[in-house]
Amino acid sequence: MNKFEYKMIDTRDVPTEGIFSSRKKEDVEKYLNDLGAAGWELVNVDYRELEGGSEFGGIMKRQIN
Repeated sequence: MNKFEYKMIDTRDVPTEGIFSSRKKEDVEKYLNDLGAAGWELVNVDYRELEGGSEFGGIMKRQIN
C-alpha cells in the first residue's frame, strides 16, 4: 500500500525580495516548481484574484518511501 505525506501551503510561503514586495506570478510558479522537483504534487488549490494582487492556499502530497 502506498503511503503519503501532506503539506499545506499558501501565499505567505512564497519568498519575495522584501517585506513590502508583492508576490508575482513568476515567484509563485518558481515556488511550486521547486516543490514539484522535491517530489510534491499539488492536489488542491483555492486561488483568488484580488484588487492589487492574488492569493492562494493549497494542499501538496508526496509518496513516502
